[in-house]
Amino acid sequence: MPAEYKRTERLGEQIKRDLALLIQRGLKDPRLGMVTVNFCDLSRDLSYADVNVTVMVPDDSDENIVQSLTILNEAAPFLRMELGRGLNIRKVPHLRFHYDDSLKRGAQINELIHEAMKSDRHN
Repeated sequence: MPAEYKRTERLGEQIKRDLALLIQRGLKDPRLGMVTVNFCDLSRDLSYADVNVTVMVPDDSDENIVQSLTILNEAAPFLRMELGRGLNIRKVPHLRFHYDDSLKRGAQINELIHEAMKSDRHN
C-alpha cells in the first residue's frame, strides 16, 4: 500500500510545527511582531525550506512587516541549528522566510463582497 503523504510533506509539517514553537519561545527580539507559520514548502532534495509566515504588527505597515521578515531571515541559522537538534534527519534544510498575505487579501475580498451586497440592497 503506497504512503499517503510524501516524505517532503511530512517533514514540512514537522518543520512548521517546530518552527512555530521556536519562533515563539526562542526569538526575543522586541521588534518582531506576532508570527504565525502558515506553510513550509521543502525542495525535492530537502536542501531548502520556504517558510510562509503571517506577521501581526501593531500598525500593519509594510515597513514593519519587512522588518519582521528581515529579523526572521537573520535568525534563520539559529533556527536551523535548533531544528537540527529536534529533527532526526541528516541534513537540516536552509530556511527562507516569506510573507503570506492571504489573510489580508481575504479581508479585502470580504469587504468588497459586503460592499457589493450593500449596494445591491439599495438598488
